[in-house]
Amino acid sequence: MTEVETAAHPPAAAAGPTTAQTPGTAAPTPPTTAQLYRRHLGTGRAVMGAVLGGMAEVRSEGAWVHTDDGRRYLDFGGYGVFILGHRHPAVLDAVRRQLDAHPLATRVFLEPVAARAAAALAAHTPAGLDQVHFVNSGAEATEAGLKLARAHGRSALVTTVSGYHGKTLGALSVTANCLYQQAFEPLLPDTAQVAHGDLAGLDMVLRERRDRACVILEPVQGEGGVRIPSAGYLAEAAELCRVYGAFLIVDEVQTGLGRLGTWWGVDAEGVVPDVLLVGKGLSGGVVPVAAMVATRDAYEPFSRDPYLHTSTFGASPIACAAALAAVETIDREDIVDRAAALGRELLAGVAEACAPYRDRLVREVRGRGLLIGVEFTRAQAVGETLLELVSRGVLVNHSLNSTRVLRLTPPAVADADETRFFLDALAEALRAVHTRLATAPRQ
Repeated sequence: MTEVETAAHPPAAAAGPTTAQTPGTAAPTPPTTAQLYRRHLGTGRAVMGAVLGGMAEVRSEGAWVHTDDGRRYLDFGGYGVFILGHRHPAVLDAVRRQLDAHPLATRVFLEPVAARAAAALAAHTPAGLDQVHFVNSGAEATEAGLKLARAHGRSALVTTVSGYHGKTLGALSVTANCLYQQAFEPLLPDTAQVAHGDLAGLDMVLRERRDRACVILEPVQGEGGVRIPSAGYLAEAAELCRVYGAFLIVDEVQTGLGRLGTWWGVDAEGVVPDVLLVGKGLSGGVVPVAAMVATRDAYEPFSRDPYLHTSTFGASPIACAAALAAVETIDREDIVDRAAALGRELLAGVAEACAPYRDRLVREVRGRGLLIGVEFTRAQAVGETLLELVSRGVLVNHSLNSTRVLRLTPPAVADADETRFFLDALAEALRAVHTRLATAPRQ
């Protein structure tokens, strides 16, 4: 496997001091990106990079990512971050202006950009969700939500099987995958799991934990393999929480801000949870930022004592400038409607590409908006298809909590030519994988 040197890492980035060059000898060769990964970022990630070809991404715009070997890749993955694509001009302009003016705050005075970003976000959340707590990542938003629930005495956690809410310690406690949990146990106590969509199971668990439960769930499970519950599930789950006095957190880190073809996954059923978690697309694809948005009653402990839960970089002006620009751009450019329309087109196109291999290679195609999953008949096919797509200039993702599901989270700004490019590549990739695996033994 060849390691490709990248211009993104000049000689100054070498690991450790270098010795003086002896006159008349050649200058030492700077380490490659892969070598630096092995030395400082982990051998596992270095091996994964090598399997994908060893190239390094160095530039991006719109729906495309460029690598150091001169190639470009259509990004229909990105883990849900790039609903606006890469480097959207409006977000870049806002961040540049903030960088020139005041990127980080002292946290002594009031800071206007955070206030404006909070107002813009609250203007688009379900009615009653008006209190915004900015953080730096989706996992931090989960932590803030769980702590807020505990401040109300709701310490018994109820999550869903294959639910994904982050990998920090508290968030990991409700990320229902033993693969990620076992090395860090014991996690938070008194945690129960129910199947996503199982209202009878939720009822039983909440009946046993009256007035002390905190329920956390996703409208559509992303890392769980694009699992879409039956109509009415969210509304009935919210009603069960009301009946049993449970605190309800809806995690929209991946599903919110237009990803499902609506502003929020809860919109379809008119649900207003105690807490809504927001992230990924809130960054505008430029600066990491996330938020916990709560009702006034739920937020009261944090509102009363602003030092109860804090973060040095939370609500930084530069991050909030990105968030403000992202929300305004989603609104101004009708990204939600564009995501719904493009999602319908892509879902139909993906289903058509998969149809010849139904039940032999592909078990099911499902999706809502621009969150689409292809479930294969065996896990091996996911990796094979991902590699075939990379070889054809397309990036997609696997699902962390569902080994048989290939997940698509394309940008809403993808145009007709880019959509056709993807569908053609998918058809070719599926053909190649089916041919290769047709006679291979099942694993």
